[in-house]
Amino acid sequence: MKTTWRLKSRITHLKSPFLLAACLILAALGPPATELARASQGRGSPPELLVGAAATYAMLRQFPAALKLYDRALDVIPDDPELIALKAAMYQAEGNLQESAKLLIDVDERTTSVTAFATKLDQLRLERNHAEAIRLLQARRAQVPSACDAFEMIHLAFAQRFVGDTAGAKVTAEQARNTLEPLCKEQPDIPDLEVELALADALLGERDSALKEAERAIMLVPSAKDAMHRPGYEEILALIQTVIGENSRAISTLTQLLKTPYDSLIYGPAPVTPALLRLDPIWDPLRTDPAFQKLCEEKQP
Repeated sequence: MKTTWRLKSRITHLKSPFLLAACLILAALGPPATELARASQGRGSPPELLVGAAATYAMLRQFPAALKLYDRALDVIPDDPELIALKAAMYQAEGNLQESAKLLIDVDERTTSVTAFATKLDQLRLERNHAEAIRLLQARRAQVPSACDAFEMIHLAFAQRFVGDTAGAKVTAEQARNTLEPLCKEQPDIPDLEVELALADALLGERDSALKEAERAIMLVPSAKDAMHRPGYEEILALIQTVIGENSRAISTLTQLLKTPYDSLIYGPAPVTPALLRLDPIWDPLRTDPAFQKLCEEKQP
């Protein structure tokens, strides 16, 4: 998360060359890439196969298997920040925030790994530690201005919204939109930019624009070619529907996503899980609905 919500695909923002190679192998084999998963079981497997197989198991919500493979990759390349962040994301998907927090304890505003920093933001949001998320993001903007982009501004806007700073959230969302609009005009066929713009508009209360942009982002991802990625954009659509008050449609989308293996734009490489639905404040507007409560109670697939 991908430029993830994290909103950037881990495929485009991975810094470690072997992690990028793993994603390319996965894309070539196609989900669930069982050949890759089998290949990783042999002794001396290269780290790109281990990480690719771990991502496969993550998309299938087989998190214990994914964790074992990330550990094997870390044996080959100890202390790699992307690998540690990906391992933390598995614990987050299981709802084990204590273990994920241990792995992310050293991530701060100076962290250069996009994956690690984004996973730390997820951790703070899942812990509902919004004040620390705001402090971290503002410190990053002050110390490393070039590292801050629209995706981090959207994170900041949500955190401000969660602490009741509605005015501040709108100012930040407006800054994100002002950054994204010219980029979307210059590069009209990039779904990540379109979906980030949709989120900014949703935070600004621009309902129609947000829905139109989110649906356009989904259409820009060919379902046959990128089957493991397209549901991630549908997940963002569910978030936008939640923000603008279309709760029934959001719950319908989430119901289908819980049955689907995919690479999440919010939680990637793990998809959404009942534990994440229970923990994440982005879904709070849905909590009083019995249909959503049922999704949160379902056992891990």
